[in-house]
Amino acid sequence: LRLNHGNYLPGLHNLLSTMTPGETITGSTIDAGYGSYNSQLVFQIDATQLQVDTSLVKVGTMLAMGNGMEVRVTKIEEDGEKLMWTLDGNHPLAGASYVVDVRLDDVEEAPSHWEYVGDGDEKKSSSKYEVATFGLGCFWGGELAYQRLPGVVSTAVGYTQGEKVNPSYEEVCTGSTGHTEAIQVVYDPNVASYRSLLHLAFNRLGDDIYKQNQVGNDRGTQYRSGIYYHDEEQRQIAEELLESYAVADREVFTEVKEAKIFYTAEEYHQQYLLKGGQSAKKGESESIR
Repeated sequence: LRLNHGNYLPGLHNLLSTMTPGETITGSTIDAGYGSYNSQLVFQIDATQLQVDTSLVKVGTMLAMGNGMEVRVTKIEEDGEKLMWTLDGNHPLAGASYVVDVRLDDVEEAPSHWEYVGDGDEKKSSSKYEVATFGLGCFWGGELAYQRLPGVVSTAVGYTQGEKVNPSYEEVCTGSTGHTEAIQVVYDPNVASYRSLLHLAFNRLGDDIYKQNQVGNDRGTQYRSGIYYHDEEQRQIAEELLESYAVADREVFTEVKEAKIFYTAEEYHQQYLLKGGQSAKKGESESIR
């Protein structure tokens, strides 16, 4: 756990910041990390106006709206000739909390450089951990893949390579800020090499390495793929591995650039698929949905 980074279970971060190594706190109530319940995300629609088979939809069915928002059907009722659905865009656990017992075993030094460090710059701290940043399209699935990788100790999703300071998700989605969705990983190089992190990235991208501003079904500059190196060693490894994908009739569009400031995305994006019930256990092989 990297304190105050990633924002999953922010209450746990707040609790740990008050503790000293060896201390145990029992019965503490912390926020579950799914955000507060927002009544404005509950609304009704007339299902008869939709081009869907309404007989397939039951209370509890999850639907994807045209804007990408996922909603849950919480009520179905007839109103004359209308069939009214009540939809809830809140996570089922929004507003929930945990009661936990926490023991803090140790505190270790984190990396001190989060952007590119050139050969002539001040070198990294004495931390045993290093940082890597990748753009792999929509950041949810890529983050879960790295959470599962042994040696990765922290992940966060956010926005990088753009011009606007601290952009919001909505601003990045317009494609006008210059940012791309990215995953920032803190890892132990004695367990997971940078090369292994790159192999995971390229395996997830597949043929999308050859697509400009597109990964999977997501299109736009905010979904361009990229390797954002933090030092010259990372750059050399990234260029070497990416060169192996070069073929005569296909152009590689995955960019390799210096790591710039990384703006952490909103809390609800952090560890999104883990919050949704998918396993982040180290070595987990279940398909990421």
